Amino acid sequence: MSHYCRITALTPLVPVRPEHPVPRPGNIAIIGSPREVARVALKILLTVAMALILSLESTAAILPQSPGSSGTVDVRFPVPKYYQQYATQDGNPVPTTGRLFLLLPPNFNSRRVWPILIVTATKDPGHTAPSDAPWYRAAAAAEGWIVLATDATVRPRNDSVSWRLALLAAGLNVVHQEWPKSAQWPVAFAGISGGAKCAQWLGAILAQTHSLNISGFFLSGINEDQMPEALKTNVAPPGFLRLPIWISSGINDRIATPAQEQQVKGSLVRTGFQNVRLSRFSGGHEVNRADLESALKWFREQGHF
Repeated sequence: MSHYCRITALTPLVPVRPEHPVPRPGNIAIIGSPREVARVALKILLTVAMALILSLESTAAILPQSPGSSGTVDVRFPVPKYYQQYATQDGNPVPTTGRLFLLLPPNFNSRRVWPILIVTATKDPGHTAPSDAPWYRAAAAAEGWIVLATDATVRPRNDSVSWRLALLAAGLNVVHQEWPKSAQWPVAFAGISGGAKCAQWLGAILAQTHSLNISGFFLSGINEDQMPEALKTNVAPPGFLRLPIWISSGINDRIATPAQEQQVKGSLVRTGFQNVRLSRFSGGHEVNRADLESALKWFREQGHF
């Protein structure tokens, strides 16, 4: 599994109109400082797109609604042009169709509250968020969590944060539109190796939109803390530094060694996070079911849900 996640600067997000195209690197200075640009851009990331989606004609439901539904949901959905534009940064192709992959717990009923575990993939060849999602299924089902992963039907030239962010936000909008109460459900971000680093970036960015009820981070096999860099342009909103963060460390992991994961914990604490746990298990570079179950249970306790 890759321990690397390439992070590129995000250009600002604006409504897609012919007279006001999406800015590209090199012309963002007219808007303000990089930090101001990022703050303004990220604040409108979901709010503008949600308005665009809600303005469309309603379509037939693609997600299960009835009580007792459980199992795997793997659907395709049209990606709104707003998100298409954002995803094409870094020279990526246009993702016109997204993939929403859900693993539902037993006895799922959309009228109840279900926390959502958002999975971010490693960057190894052949890995996507949907392909990695089953690693989290057993623990999530045991603790009553939904596993959510998104992707596109085309491969990116540069698997960047902006690409992943656009598809995740578009997929979440589908979920929120079809299960209206889900907009208030708790969510946690999870990943292993490079996926854990990208999970830090996605969580820090989406926290700026105040559109998600973020309840924690599960970081497995992580050898470098990306949160300080992410928070340079995504200032932590109130309460963000109190979120629980669980670092899962295999004692035989040679990619993210126990010493490196100890350093990650120290870095998060120095950044100001007040609720960081480092757990060690007998194993290597992997998602450990028992560790994940304990983390999801802890997130529930900390968030009182």
